[in-house]
Amino acid sequence: AVEGEGAVGAEVPAPGGPRPPRPPAPRPPGPLVGPPPAGADLPAGPALGVVPRDWEARQLFAQEALHAGVPLVATAVGGLPDLVGDAATLVPAGDVDALDAAVRALLDDPAARAELGRRGTERAATWPTEADTVATLAALYAELAGNPGGAAAAPGSDAPRTGHR
Repeated sequence: AVEGEGAVGAEVPAPGGPRPPRPPAPRPPGPLVGPPPAGADLPAGPALGVVPRDWEARQLFAQEALHAGVPLVATAVGGLPDLVGDAATLVPAGDVDALDAAVRALLDDPAARAELGRRGTERAATWPTEADTVATLAALYAELAGNPGGAAAAPGSDAPRTGHR
């Protein structure tokens, strides 16, 4: 959102008003597919991730950032504090100044970014893997189906089943 006056103020339409025509987008000088040019000074990955949410349960981007060792700044809402623990910088929801300060502080401190990245990968290593989740659900299903040993009942057997016959 843009608000205020100044050099671009006349170009910003009033809410609900007509929009001025957009200039044509600049064309790239060549194809954007393939490896970067030799000697290109590109970062190896993101400097940090930011999750500025008002509410969140178990944020997928936050999980991916921690798995990848990307330092994270997030709002302390919903399930995010339990998810990230001390592996992210948490700020109050809606506090733009705190979010700005946390992002700037991390961008200015490579050692702090490295430490959060390390904590993030350690935290992510404690989460269940896909195989763990499948095994847990299979054991739960077997227990609910009346087969605590975990082996599936043979079709047509007298073992209790869920659903209708």
